[in-house]
Amino acid sequence: MRWPFDNTFVRDLGWLGVRVDPVPVSAPELLALNEDLAVELGLDPAALRSPDGVAVLAGNALAEGSEPIAQAYAGHQFGQLTPVLGDGRAHLLGEVVDTHGRRRDIALKGSGRTPFSRAGDGRAVMGPVLREYLVAEFMYAADVPTTRALAAVATGEQVLRERRLPGAVLTRVAASHLRVGTLVLIATRGSREQLADAVEHVRERHYPDLPPHDPMALLSAVVERQARLVARWMSLGFIHGVMNTDNMTLSGETIDYGPCAFLDAYDPQTFFSSVDAMGRYRYCAQPSMAMWGLARLAECLLPLADGEPDALMTQAQERVEAFTGIYEQEWLDAFRLKLGLVRVGSEDRELVEDLLVIAKEEALDFTGLFRDLARVLRREPTPTLDRVTDVPRWETWRQRWLGRLEGEGKPTGSSAEIMDETNPIHIPRNHLVEEALAAAHAGDLAPFEQLLEVLNSPFVQQEGQERYAEPADPDFTHGYVTYCGT
Repeated sequence: MRWPFDNTFVRDLGWLGVRVDPVPVSAPELLALNEDLAVELGLDPAALRSPDGVAVLAGNALAEGSEPIAQAYAGHQFGQLTPVLGDGRAHLLGEVVDTHGRRRDIALKGSGRTPFSRAGDGRAVMGPVLREYLVAEFMYAADVPTTRALAAVATGEQVLRERRLPGAVLTRVAASHLRVGTLVLIATRGSREQLADAVEHVRERHYPDLPPHDPMALLSAVVERQARLVARWMSLGFIHGVMNTDNMTLSGETIDYGPCAFLDAYDPQTFFSSVDAMGRYRYCAQPSMAMWGLARLAECLLPLADGEPDALMTQAQERVEAFTGIYEQEWLDAFRLKLGLVRVGSEDRELVEDLLVIAKEEALDFTGLFRDLARVLRREPTPTLDRVTDVPRWETWRQRWLGRLEGEGKPTGSSAEIMDETNPIHIPRNHLVEEALAAAHAGDLAPFEQLLEVLNSPFVQQEGQERYAEPADPDFTHGYVTYCGT
């Protein structure tokens, strides 16, 4: 089949990586193919399902025009700089321009050792591959900027982690794989000329409307996209789990779903990642951690800016700190819609925050709570709100909210529709994801496929799929731990 590859990264920044082919696997077998995404990329789904197509998706063959490269980058991992990381188990195959005229990376993950693998085997386990597939496609369906999954292929090989597990390769599609850590590597190890070339490449690819050679304008643009992104995460109860600077894209997409999870009972201190022992990237810390990473980006860009050093430092700090105002407005706008509100009210922030206090103290399911609020307006059963124990406090808040809705000047049914279009009924609930992955490890893909189908329409009540909207047993959540899968 024809893959319409282009390779601007290799042409412009080929020195920022190592040209290396994927490592073939013994018995590739297609697990999942995103046919809609394939068509969007200008690829033929039937050809991708063929033995020749699966060979490319597994890393056993190279498509014509592909120039595989393992990208180099650094990363601040839990606050500490690792000077050189790079793609230790990934290969950028090339870029395509999709049917909407957007340039997209196509990369393999779990495709074998590279010069950046260090002591790693370069492989991925089937469970984390399918987790990324599920969560990325949910995020896309929920209108969150995200990398996406084109395919998952079983390798027919076992991967040794804490025990032997089935291996797999993910085909990931991204606006690009350029990260804050990409510029950190060049700023700390490269020349000023290389840094300028990389920054201009980023601008041309992701921010073409910005003036050229203006690093402070680029900083502001990245800050704005990251603020909008994190606000969307927070509105869905998403916990990334590993917000290191090598996992912050310059495009503003969510990347790397290794130890991610979602809130069940609302608690802003929640975190699940096994590698985040101190909760650095817990749910409520995500905005401040994004700002921290953006400050590292500002440090990279400062050497390219013209002006007096102290003034530039102040300007960079102000641009990073602009994150707070953008984020808070985006967060409030998102939660306002979650309450069915369109008009701006002076009491809206207090209204949202008071509801979240109730949610925390009552240990209410985050997703179910907001879906129940629309049911209140339609006078339908409210399974999450029925668990409230301090009924007078809840009733006081409810009356404030209903009074605020009256000021919108529209029928309550209209507000309920806004809420149902904003608040998903289905998310990748942690227990359901684990259930699907365990079945897949045992050779049964049906639970994965059913969950994926439900998550592709997260705002729609699907008859017969009620169990996919139910929260986990609290005993599951209290002991739940996620792993990176590396």
